[in-house]
Amino acid sequence: MIVAVAKETFPGERRVALVPASVAALTKMHCQVRIEAGAGRAAEFTDDAYRAAGAEIVGDRRQLFETADVLLQVRALGANPDAGRGDLELVHDGLAIVAMCDPLGNPAAVKELAERGVTLFAMELIPRITRAQSMDVLSSMATIAGYKAVLLAANHLPKMFPMMMTAAGTLTPAKVFVIGAGVAGLQAIASSKRLGAVVQAYDVRSAVKEQIESLGAKFVEMPIEAGEAEGAGGYAKQMGEEFYQKQRELMAQTVAGSDVCITTAAIPGKPSPVLVTAEAVSRMAPGSVIVDLAAERGGNCELTKADQTVVEHGVTILGPTNLPSEVPTHASQMYAKNLTNFVQLVTRDGKLHLNLEDQVVRETLAAYRGEVVCPRLRELLNLPPLKTPGPGDPPVDHLAGSPGGLSARG
Repeated sequence: MIVAVAKETFPGERRVALVPASVAALTKMHCQVRIEAGAGRAAEFTDDAYRAAGAEIVGDRRQLFETADVLLQVRALGANPDAGRGDLELVHDGLAIVAMCDPLGNPAAVKELAERGVTLFAMELIPRITRAQSMDVLSSMATIAGYKAVLLAANHLPKMFPMMMTAAGTLTPAKVFVIGAGVAGLQAIASSKRLGAVVQAYDVRSAVKEQIESLGAKFVEMPIEAGEAEGAGGYAKQMGEEFYQKQRELMAQTVAGSDVCITTAAIPGKPSPVLVTAEAVSRMAPGSVIVDLAAERGGNCELTKADQTVVEHGVTILGPTNLPSEVPTHASQMYAKNLTNFVQLVTRDGKLHLNLEDQVVRETLAAYRGEVVCPRLRELLNLPPLKTPGPGDPPVDHLAGSPGGLSARG
């Protein structure tokens, strides 16, 4: 089985789907690894490093696609809606793609790939269960985003984060408020504490209070019924407007007393809830900083503009949409490990082997044999449901074309 890695084409994307250290793991699975020339350069991985690890370097992108059985990417079509279209003519029937593809935000792209016979594994759909943690690309990238957000805030804040007692007097610590205590939020809390800030944090899921406090931050509470705001897979779910109004009032009070606000509240496939209003920003002290990690889907701050720096009322508002790409070496290392673990799960004897009874495989599989097979995506696309395999159905040996899999219900 030939596993190929293409150079990323999304503007500004510096990550690569496989690092030289991961090549040996794929080779042990009886896979041949081919890397497009220059694919790792932006992440500081040279072609020579890949060669030394046992990979073949391919200079022709078309040839890379044509000869690949499995293609590893950071961003497939969907997560790369414009430049990614240039690869549509290169994909072939039977090609398996393992990548991020924004399936809930752009399900039409999944359908386009399905129509070309692509077997697509959408890594954003990895279930958040213990067994799948080593494959969870969203958590890996959120860890980096949370860390980098704090550094951005510290760079723009006209103060230092830690308290300092000097001969010139005592400098009070910066006050940081983190909204959303998922992986990115928890990392932002931890990184802010390491820099010496006084940290508060808020999340609609009261169950994360213990995690927030374990990192040394104060939990900002808003009364809510237990479990009311938590959806499937541990993600926050969308709430009603009355709830968001009360939430915004609480946010305004806390934001006003903060030097830095880092927002991370996102709902998969939905616009980001507006939690910090323009009025709340106007109450912040001049020189304060907001880093909005939800900017890609509209932002948690009313004044956020994606990939821009906005200054309003003396407050600097940053809306980065791809922070992991700014730490490309370690981001690629983590992402490659996630993908390698996943490929190991779906590979047997050097062939792609899909056990559809496995929850991780079944829930990550977005397109197969000409169909969009993920129920959530079919619902978004207004497609009829599919018949799912039963407990006695055989696994699918993808490359050998053995029986099994999913079929349309008439």
